[in-house]
Amino acid sequence: MRRKFYLAFAIVLLAIALFLTMFHDLRWFSVIIVPLVIIGLYDFFQRSHTILRNFPILGHIRFLLEFIRPEIQQYFIASDHSERPYDREARSIVYQRSKNVRDTIPFGSDQEFSQPGYEWLLHSLSPKHVSEVEPRIVVGGKHCTQPYCASRLNISAMSFGALSANAVMAMNKGAKIGNFAQNTGEGGLSEYHLQGGDVIWQIGTSYFGCRDNNGKFDAKEFVAEATRPEVRMIEIKLSQGAKPAHGGILPGAKLTAEIARIRKVPMGQDVLSPAAHTAFSTPEGLLQFVQELRVLSGGKPVGFKICIGRRSEFLGICKAMLKTGLLPDFITVDGAEGGTGAAPLEFANHVGTPLNEGLLFVHNALMGIGVRQDIRIIAAGKIATGFDMVSKMALGADMCNAGRAMMMATGCIQSMQCNTNMCPTGVTTQDKRLQRGLVVEEKQHRVAHYHANTLHSFLELIGAMGLDNPSDINPAYVMRRIDTQHFEPYNKVFEYLESGALLGSSVPASFKKHWDLAQAERFH
Repeated sequence: MRRKFYLAFAIVLLAIALFLTMFHDLRWFSVIIVPLVIIGLYDFFQRSHTILRNFPILGHIRFLLEFIRPEIQQYFIASDHSERPYDREARSIVYQRSKNVRDTIPFGSDQEFSQPGYEWLLHSLSPKHVSEVEPRIVVGGKHCTQPYCASRLNISAMSFGALSANAVMAMNKGAKIGNFAQNTGEGGLSEYHLQGGDVIWQIGTSYFGCRDNNGKFDAKEFVAEATRPEVRMIEIKLSQGAKPAHGGILPGAKLTAEIARIRKVPMGQDVLSPAAHTAFSTPEGLLQFVQELRVLSGGKPVGFKICIGRRSEFLGICKAMLKTGLLPDFITVDGAEGGTGAAPLEFANHVGTPLNEGLLFVHNALMGIGVRQDIRIIAAGKIATGFDMVSKMALGADMCNAGRAMMMATGCIQSMQCNTNMCPTGVTTQDKRLQRGLVVEEKQHRVAHYHANTLHSFLELIGAMGLDNPSDINPAYVMRRIDTQHFEPYNKVFEYLESGALLGSSVPASFKKHWDLAQAERFH
């Protein structure tokens, strides 16, 4: 009955519009009414949308409100701490530090100090000045002949293609100004990464930039890129937090000549990113591949990136370290809460271990087999402030990588359109018109300012704890509220293994099942 009413109403409006047009000079009226009537008739007879079929014209209001809902929520409704993944307070501190403006807050903190999960540091009555705190750390074990003295904070893995050319260049030039490193992501080493800043070249399952015509690893292609002076470390990507154990595909229709050249893939066909590597298939094979890349690169630090899944598989890598004597120079631990581009919802929400738990597990595993002092651990996943860095190092990290925070320093406003090619700030789009708004000469300084100011905040916190080296952070110095009446230091909240704890006959109960299942000869 209601549909018949809307149909009759549209016909009457059309008749009135035609009548007035014939006998009066009311062209403006027809310009408004006639299109509405046509839209109404189309809505009435179309079959795709129930709302429009039952409520012609008026139903479009729902879609309009739904379209602008994120902006209304972000600008008028959300509180400073309610948004995800980064709340307004976190975004504001990134913007302030990137612009090198005042980043202090007035009238005290608005944090809920009595809420479970609240964390704080134990400061010292004998603090150190920032200038007394060591800001860098050397990456490179006994098999490495070209160790890298790295910043404690660097740019996380983000590929050209996921990021625009201007965003990649702004980050790399910012890294050059600030003397820190940019991870290329698995999309290959492009000229946009080679603007003078230090580079960590990531090798993924498709071996972009070092592959043959069949998509297999090509040693000659690898040497040509890895021996560049800008490339300071090489990272093998086993899995990433946003979509661990998930491959990808770049449709041939979206493959540009530029991306094909950078990734060293042929034009006119789909580009597959397998879920697993083909250069190795076992823990022993992984470590042999690490050593192979270290030799081919001329002795540069080589490590791997992983989001922890089955614990027995990582412990299998640990057993392979003991069996072969081969160690990675670093391990990047990615958390399930990480991610800068597109990922299936189920993978982003429910696959992979969160950063804190994965980081602590890796630290304990390396401590358990007695090699922790030889391998650097890098924490990657939702790092934005100096306190984020301190808390991750208290859990076992040596360094931190920031991805989305660096995007925000480059101009990102968390519009949540990374996967649409419609990023309004030109950061995650290949649309030349939108990229034009991102001025590299301006944003490079914002990236450098954000890094410098966040690192300064981190070093201030280290000094406030009475330490002159971040490597000396003690888990007992970081507190967590358990409930409204109780709080504990990290070393009471979490389990920390002693060096060699996995090598004896009394393996800790929390590790025993996984340790017994682990094998150096295979992952499963």
